[in-house]
Amino acid sequence: MGARRAQGGRVNPDNPVMAETATPPMPAPQPRGASLRLRVNLIVACLMALFIAALVWQQIDNTRASVREEIVASNRVATQLLQRVSWIVTRGGPQAMLGFLDQLGRVRANDITLSDDAGRVLYRSPPPVYKQGRHAPAWYSALVLPPLQRQVITIAGGTLTIESDPSRAILDGWEDLQRLALFAAAALTLIQLAVFWAVGHTLKPFQQIVQALGRMQGGDYSHRLAPLPGREAGLIGESVNRLAEAIEANVQQRIAAHDTERRLAESRDWAHRVEQRLEAERREIASELHDELGQSVTAIRSLARSLATRLPQADTTGREAALMIDSEATRLYDAMQGMIPRLTPLALAPLGLPDALTDLVSGLRQRHADWQIDLIVSDLGAPLAAPAALVAYRVVQEAVNNAIKHSGGTQITVTLAPHPPQHMSLSIEDNGRGLPPAEERPPRFGLTSLRERVLALGGVFTAAARAEGGTCIQATLACQAEAGA
Repeated sequence: MGARRAQGGRVNPDNPVMAETATPPMPAPQPRGASLRLRVNLIVACLMALFIAALVWQQIDNTRASVREEIVASNRVATQLLQRVSWIVTRGGPQAMLGFLDQLGRVRANDITLSDDAGRVLYRSPPPVYKQGRHAPAWYSALVLPPLQRQVITIAGGTLTIESDPSRAILDGWEDLQRLALFAAAALTLIQLAVFWAVGHTLKPFQQIVQALGRMQGGDYSHRLAPLPGREAGLIGESVNRLAEAIEANVQQRIAAHDTERRLAESRDWAHRVEQRLEAERREIASELHDELGQSVTAIRSLARSLATRLPQADTTGREAALMIDSEATRLYDAMQGMIPRLTPLALAPLGLPDALTDLVSGLRQRHADWQIDLIVSDLGAPLAAPAALVAYRVVQEAVNNAIKHSGGTQITVTLAPHPPQHMSLSIEDNGRGLPPAEERPPRFGLTSLRERVLALGGVFTAAARAEGGTCIQATLACQAEAGA
């Protein structure tokens, strides 16, 4: 058996069992969709992006609040300042205020305009020098721009207008946001690289699991995974190892079972050929006994009787010798005629199974007058193949002889009946002491040989004790020979 086992746990393609156990190798399934590693990285990236977006929005909201607070406070301070110095206008008129504003210069986050009563602009705040020429994007300005503050102060001879200008505060917020965005992008990149490496390192054992499953798919069931790091990977690896062990054990069991079945089939085939040869030898011996030896014995009987009639009455010794020869020849002829049916049923081929069984039972009744042997035969309704008829005849012959020799009973019933579809059923029952246990059964019972002969033709054979006492032997055979039988 070892020569037929799969070497190293691999499937042997020449082994017929493997043709059933292992399906033809299939192409490895192509992975569909993104890998687990990529999905984990995308999840982390999305979470990080949401976190950064929250930070950006918080920064924008803070900038909006800061700009609003600065604009409101600055506008209020400028307004109060200019209201306090309105005495300048009272003493010197608009020109005095104009001189004051020129000296004051630009007030942060405010545009100051001085106009006379005719609407002419006498003064306008100079442009800011802080981060001159730079401006935040319009979309960002729209996000953080607070409601504009505009204060109008009426003075003698003119109007003083104070309007808020948050462009510089907005620009500061925009630059802070840019620095935050750069920091967040760098942090996101570093974190993604770290997560990519960590996830790859964590999922590395699963690649070994996939490779192990691939080797199992290729028929290498002896491969085992080493202990894998990580709780989940370790549990899956142990499960894969147990699966491989179970499959390998199952494969080896099936190989062993196949080898056993093969040897049993070969043994049955050999026994069938031996049985066929024995039957052929028995037929030849029976034919020789019937044709040659039977004629010779018949001739001896005829000569002995002729000699006894021709000898003189006074020759008592000669006549007694002739009569003795005739008696012994008759006894030899009867013994030979009783031996021929046991060698081969000569009536089976020309007459058929029912008539052959009738002839067999009739001879048994004559030789065993103290036994009641009944034969019940029904029409089989289908042609009977020669191998099945011969096996059925041998089953009846052996079972009846066993019952007569070993059962200790007085009655035997043989039943031949059809068994649909296209099968026949044999039953031999006796009222003896019953079948002994298998371990106490002597080999002369011959039940094993009968069972093998029935099974060789695809039939069913049973031998069991009857509930009311005695033994029942049953055999079911196909009426027609199977193809190739």
